[in-house]
Amino acid sequence: MPTQVICPNCQQTVLWTKESAFKPFCSERCKMIDLGDWASEKHAIAGEDVQYVDQEDYLEH
Repeated sequence: MPTQVICPNCQQTVLWTKESAFKPFCSERCKMIDLGDWASEKHAIAGEDVQYVDQEDYLEH
């Protein structure tokens, strides 16, 4: 029997097979909702803040 996973968006059971086009999501809709959440920064990967430097300090004049 194929592995079963839970859709991260709607919690529906999804079979992990070659035919499951949107795994780990149950549908394209759930996949796109998740993508939208990342794009709107509702999701984020924990880590240190990025320190930006002024490029002028490193460019030769």
